[in-house]
Amino acid sequence: MLVLGIESSCDETGVALYDGVRGLLAHAVHSQVAMHEAYGGVVPELASRDHIRRLVPLFEQVLAESQCARADIDAIAYTAGPGLAGALLTGASFAASLALALGVPALPIHHLEGHLLSPLLAHDPPAFPFIALLVSGGHTQIMRVTGVGAYELMGESLDDAAGEAFDKTAQLLGLGYPGGPALAKLAETGKPGRFKLPRPMINSGDFMFSFSGLKTAVLTAVRERALTEQDKADLAAEFQEAATEVVATKALAACSVTGLKTLVVAGGVGANRRLRERLNLEAGQAGIRVCYPELALCTDNGAMIAFAGALRLQAGLVDARAHNGAFVVRPRWPLTTT
Repeated sequence: MLVLGIESSCDETGVALYDGVRGLLAHAVHSQVAMHEAYGGVVPELASRDHIRRLVPLFEQVLAESQCARADIDAIAYTAGPGLAGALLTGASFAASLALALGVPALPIHHLEGHLLSPLLAHDPPAFPFIALLVSGGHTQIMRVTGVGAYELMGESLDDAAGEAFDKTAQLLGLGYPGGPALAKLAETGKPGRFKLPRPMINSGDFMFSFSGLKTAVLTAVRERALTEQDKADLAAEFQEAATEVVATKALAACSVTGLKTLVVAGGVGANRRLRERLNLEAGQAGIRVCYPELALCTDNGAMIAFAGALRLQAGLVDARAHNGAFVVRPRWPLTTT
């Protein structure tokens, strides 16, 4: 079965083709970072308009790269939420219209489910059950996963997501947008420990997170003195140490409590080098296997949506009948209700 995947939840337009036998045939992503950089963050209206411009050319590109025709497509999976309402509507309407024209089903997919399942696209995929750490710009969650569509929320952020805290801290340090990668790069030249930042909720005894206080501690440090470039690098390094320590500690504690020996890490912050180093070291000491998606699949992409759609079809969790053209988007959508 050949599944077309459409991702348009925020500021990346992703299109991909996944075949149930041959695997991922082609995927293409257009990032809007350059467009939003001037505004210091994502402008929803601009994001929606750009998705409209990009979808058809990207669709044609993946068809050409995979040497497939429109008539070969058996189903179309699209991100129905969560995300920006206007951005979601562009991808959903494109998917629904194309599905109606081709007489194939259109499958609404949860954005976080796409991220969560993306490590299964690797050459040596993890097996169910496992603990999943979803860590991105909009979400920080720990899930117990027993199968496709079987997700138990163990903990999440009470305020800022980890990626959001990275971006806001980068802004405080004058690093611009997008902040997370810039902060991580600056941290490589800094010395953690010179500034003392808190590890919020690290000893809370549960799997909940809070990053707003960490961000506020950075703000306090910035206001206390005129920072040199080395000060900024040291502060960035300490922030990264604090954030990754909390995330790694909670994720590995979830593995310990459940007795599961596999940890899946997904989402944009999952590409952070320091987080991977810490998880690999501490998980290795505890006999836990850590699985990541390929770096190219850490950010939003159509491949993860096509793959999630294919898995849901195989599991009989979606209606495989031809689509009637109707669609719905859910800007707010708990993963546990899929």
